[in-house]
Amino acid sequence: MDEKVIVAVDAMGGDHAPYEIIKGALEAAQENEKIIVKLVGQEEVVKKHLEDFTYREDQVQVVDAREIIETEEPPVNAIRKKKDSSLVVAMNMVKNKEADALVSAGSSGAILVGGQVIVGRIKGIERPPLAPLIPTSKGYSLLVDCGANVDARPSHLVQFARMGSIYMENIVGVKNPRVAIVNIGAEEEKGNALVKETFPLLKACTDINFIGSIEAREVPNGYADVIVSEAFVGNVILKLYEGVGGMLLSQVKKSLMSSLRTKIGALLIKPALKKTLKQFQADEYGGAPLLGLNGLVVKTHGSAKAVEVKNSVLQCLTFKEQKINEKIKENLLMERS
Repeated sequence: MDEKVIVAVDAMGGDHAPYEIIKGALEAAQENEKIIVKLVGQEEVVKKHLEDFTYREDQVQVVDAREIIETEEPPVNAIRKKKDSSLVVAMNMVKNKEADALVSAGSSGAILVGGQVIVGRIKGIERPPLAPLIPTSKGYSLLVDCGANVDARPSHLVQFARMGSIYMENIVGVKNPRVAIVNIGAEEEKGNALVKETFPLLKACTDINFIGSIEAREVPNGYADVIVSEAFVGNVILKLYEGVGGMLLSQVKKSLMSSLRTKIGALLIKPALKKTLKQFQADEYGGAPLLGLNGLVVKTHGSAKAVEVKNSVLQCLTFKEQKINEKIKENLLMERS
């Protein structure tokens, strides 16, 4: 019998909660019968929305949580004071092994704090990074870290590289993934103090395929499979990436609708164009896992709709089946020996 994967879903977190969150979670359960979804939130609200859907009752449970953490709340205070919030209740479910994973589109700060304080880090992990997949001309790359550790140290970045390699090889299926550190030039002597100190440490790692520095302009070309940076730089890359991508998609659509001739051309290229544009939609590749915790925590965009939530839940299934946390622990043991 196939092992079930229990995913706690923060039904009250995000701009489109609870409807889109519930819809996406149910679609994931419908797509794969191994998934059991525990919708965490105000019970009467969640159950009211469930009336709009058809689903297998043995795959869906509702866990009551009365409070909601708002985006603008100070993360530490929110986690400490709102013990009955949907996010904290779901975090505790992961901590207590009542769920294998958590998916939330709620407050990024609260998710980062709760992940470390409640779920806890794997022994030996110094800092857990947020690691989203970003589209490139060759498929996808993993950006580690994009927002969790602004003041990172060289040893943190080395662990990011190792965890990122494990993730890309086992989740995405990239054999011997190429690892690069974000820099302002290709030369080894370039960069700030953090990059200069980290570079030789990564170069000395025998368990990763370190290829050197990567400039931001090379990221969209798929020059590396794992892109290592501290959170400030990583977050700037991610936000610029999303902004430019959205602008370009908008301009392409606008140009194709500008005249009768372009509209005819748009009809002819529509299938190929639709496939290409789909690759650059964030909701197609799920959320960003917080790597290195004792359980899986996945952060989706605050604006996430059903498709992104569904893909984030399905992502949890692959994470467990591929035993990512066990492989991270094995890697740490190898590092110490």
